[in-house]
Amino acid sequence: MKIHLVMLGKTRIPEIRTLLGDYISRIEHYAEVQVTELRDAAAWRKQKLDSHSAVVALDAAGKQFTSQQFAKWLGAQRDSGLRELVILCGDADGFPVELRTAAKTKISLSTLTMPHELARVLITEQIYRAFAILAGHPYPK
Repeated sequence: MKIHLVMLGKTRIPEIRTLLGDYISRIEHYAEVQVTELRDAAAWRKQKLDSHSAVVALDAAGKQFTSQQFAKWLGAQRDSGLRELVILCGDADGFPVELRTAAKTKISLSTLTMPHELARVLITEQIYRAFAILAGHPYPK
């Protein structure tokens, strides 16, 4: 299964870019990863998604998981034969309507409000943690 992180806007803080790079390289041990930074929602229309892709948006009103529950969910996506999991990370203004409607699933990282760049690090860390849990790796402990 391919993990495709689609992020509105650029990740500008160098330390956050470093953290993202670290977690993305860790995820690559378990799955193919693609990161796309879009200037705006209009660029979304140009994305070529596989018809078998599942689109998930990070949304404060979405479903909340524990790390164990998220790992189980991610494992179920992988084991179902899903080719591509697209995770949408909004910018400071959230998502335009056309992106919000593209997502069939919404996931909340927290009920707390956080900077969108920090949310990017959190979702990549949680994806890595989920794969580590599924593989029985000691990282999550």
